[in-house]
Amino acid sequence: MKNIRIIIALSLILFNTANHAFAKKKPNIVLIFADDLGWTGLGSYGSDFYETPNIDKLCYSGMKFTQGYAAATVCAPSRAALISGQYNTKNGTLRVSDVPKRINKYHLYQALQPANLPFEESQTTIAEALKSGGYATGMFGKWHLHPGSPGDHGFDEWVTSASKHFNFETSLNEEIKEGTYLSDYMADKAIEFIDKNKDNPFFLYLPDFLVHKPHEAKERLIQKYAKKQPAGGHKDPVYAAMTESLDETVGRIYNKLEDTGILENTLIIFTSDNGAAGRTNPDGTGMSKNYTDNIPLRDGKGLLYEGGIRVPYILYWKNKIASGTSSEMPIIGVDLYPTLLDIAGIKAPKEHELDGISFFKTLLNPDHQCKERPLYWHYPNYGPVSYKNGQLKYAYIPTDAIRLGDYKLLEFYHDTTAYIELYNIAEDLGERNNLAEKMPEKAEELLQMLKSWRYESGARMPVPNPQFDKSLKSSK
Repeated sequence: MKNIRIIIALSLILFNTANHAFAKKKPNIVLIFADDLGWTGLGSYGSDFYETPNIDKLCYSGMKFTQGYAAATVCAPSRAALISGQYNTKNGTLRVSDVPKRINKYHLYQALQPANLPFEESQTTIAEALKSGGYATGMFGKWHLHPGSPGDHGFDEWVTSASKHFNFETSLNEEIKEGTYLSDYMADKAIEFIDKNKDNPFFLYLPDFLVHKPHEAKERLIQKYAKKQPAGGHKDPVYAAMTESLDETVGRIYNKLEDTGILENTLIIFTSDNGAAGRTNPDGTGMSKNYTDNIPLRDGKGLLYEGGIRVPYILYWKNKIASGTSSEMPIIGVDLYPTLLDIAGIKAPKEHELDGISFFKTLLNPDHQCKERPLYWHYPNYGPVSYKNGQLKYAYIPTDAIRLGDYKLLEFYHDTTAYIELYNIAEDLGERNNLAEKMPEKAEELLQMLKSWRYESGARMPVPNPQFDKSLKSSK
């Protein structure tokens, strides 16, 4: 009996030791989420004007996704999708503002958002899921979700701030030294979090406010870019300086992970919440008033053309993800939640349906392709409206989209004359050749899939506006 007890005791010690060793192997996860950074906004994604050596280093030493998408075309819905792992038809975050615009210049009343945005009590955020698996969780930057703070949704430590890059206020209500740059401040907080948790697995979410307006940058960097020759649609020295400050923050985080000896056990993800705020002319060229653009993609933030939703995706994990690899597999923001759970070895939470898929196997083998599936976007909102030459002009209008394989369909439904556009993205990246009339069967197939998805996922839709001034004419 005594020998049996000894054997049992030794077995328990070995079991606990093995478990402890496994726990130590759980990778840290750092997710850096830029704000309004477009698909071409990095050197490694084609810019010859912006200088982003630290982000480019991650890209060339890790995996680059060339067909990565934000889950929405503006920030709040995109962030809600990231944190919840669900499209906004389920998590309910439809726009930046909770207040629907009901004015006589809009054909429709914008769809109402539920009062308890963005998360139901039954929902589990990515932070809560990772926390249940033993992760410390920290968030430092732009939250932009309501109600509640990051602490109400699974983050152990957090500091929020947005709206200004200088002279900002934070959720800590502490005195900020004059001249402090917001990105630098949040990087400091993130580094403190790494120091505190370097001996245990952690999830660091760093949603940087760069490169969102207001356009404010460090003077030394502005002067640097003022001396550079513009390249393509990239020309604004202040915007370029903001981009380099974002890159400096990424470099500081990387160096801290390396200095503390935990870089090899840390997955770093860099992406953006939506495309850059740029528009294109009918001939596909950038508008002169743009401070940046997304060319060769069409248009930008607020619209569901590629310029509004296609964004950089860079994943770096030393000695795990092969250096210098790339993937053309389409991925979208809701895919990050299941992918991170897969990497952490944590089961998906019960009674919380995830809309994305894990692309963990693709990270380890770039030749691995996940099963083809449709990607969806739901944006039942209007942008700013102007009235010129007898016509209403909307910055953007209620639009939904679906991509399946090489084909992408957009449905515009801001009045009684809804219309669709169909593009072959592989052959027409700039979305200039509308195939809806040439390929009616393909258009109808995708349109019915889109409508079925809206119905099954409970999408909230606009309704007719009886106050609309019918004497006003609108342009597409």
